[in-house]
Amino acid sequence: MIAFRPFTPRRDRTAAMPFVMLTVLIDMMSIGLIIPVLPGLVGSFTGSPADQAFWYGVVVFAFGVANFFGSPILGGLSDAYGRRPVLLLGFCGLGLNFFATALANALWMLIAVRLVGGAVQANAAVANAYVADITAPEQRARRFGMLGAMFGVGFIIGPVMGGLLGAINLRLPFFAAGTLAMVNLLYGYFVLPESLPVERRRQFHWRMANPLLSLSALTRLQGVGRLVAVVALSGLAQFVLYTSWVLYTSFKFGWGPRENGWSLAAVGVMSVIVQGFLLGRLLRHFSPRRLAVAGLVSSSLAYAAWGAAGQGWMMYAVIFLNVLGYTVTASIQSIISGAADSRSQGQALGAVNSLNSLMAVVAPVFGAPLLATVSHLPQGDWRIGAPFYFCAALQAASLGLAFFHFRRERDLSGS
Repeated sequence: MIAFRPFTPRRDRTAAMPFVMLTVLIDMMSIGLIIPVLPGLVGSFTGSPADQAFWYGVVVFAFGVANFFGSPILGGLSDAYGRRPVLLLGFCGLGLNFFATALANALWMLIAVRLVGGAVQANAAVANAYVADITAPEQRARRFGMLGAMFGVGFIIGPVMGGLLGAINLRLPFFAAGTLAMVNLLYGYFVLPESLPVERRRQFHWRMANPLLSLSALTRLQGVGRLVAVVALSGLAQFVLYTSWVLYTSFKFGWGPRENGWSLAAVGVMSVIVQGFLLGRLLRHFSPRRLAVAGLVSSSLAYAAWGAAGQGWMMYAVIFLNVLGYTVTASIQSIISGAADSRSQGQALGAVNSLNSLMAVVAPVFGAPLLATVSHLPQGDWRIGAPFYFCAALQAASLGLAFFHFRRERDLSGS
């Protein structure tokens, strides 16, 4: 008679890192698949470019507002019950959301399923907390960079697949993305080990799951302070970029799903190169603070250049020149993670994810109207870049805040 041993998660922290990296890769591939085609799916329910821009903003808003309230709850639950079960919940919710999106036959259905999907999906925050669990503080920036590289690989493969499948049928990438998410669910259940030991867990309190209280607690962490505003402004710029990219390139260059898929893949290539290979070397010579400031300078210039681009190839040139811009997220996350204690990683990084979700909510309020305002202009007109000029201004403001914050911290420490 064969005896089956009950499933017990592995405790080998060295081995755990490849597992969570593969998890993030599959997760990002599934998300990347839908980026080139979601605006087109929204457009299939609308009658004009202006309506398409508006309702696309509403769909993105629905996911973001649900994620804003859901992220601190899921982050707190991961501190109480472990990272693995919360990740599994996210994979399941994401897969069902993609299948429901593929089957939506009305705009209200599309909005509803994105609301549900946003509420149960906090995989990025929990994955970052997972990495913080298994990594010494001085190594976290490099490890967050490795995780960012997996996001990049997913962005190479996902949008290209989404563009190619979307050229066949707009709904096909959503079925493919749902299948990948379910593969991730099975992988996580059978292979992914738990990272948070029972002795380091803490009781879950609904009060701390309040997103506003979570953000308030984040600002009180020593060494964080104004960095919350930096994350907010930088995140807003990034999400205006995400919500505007496909429609912007369509309006300005006449790009379709295939061209947008390749352009987003180029972003992924640079993310992999910088975060997977260059970041560790840069950190030997520069602190996370210096890299964050330099990256904010680089990305401020990149946003302005994207907006001013007169031809499609220029978008690629800026993507490949914006090397330091890909170091900002890992650098700031390592600073915030280092300020939180070992029992609060999920809550702290969940609050960061919640803040980013709030910016995803706010982004369409700015990006969609700006795009609708310039949608009537002829292809190639420099004014179509209005959303990207707005991003450049936001990033410049976050640069100023980061510079003065780090200078104040240096003065207080006397170093």
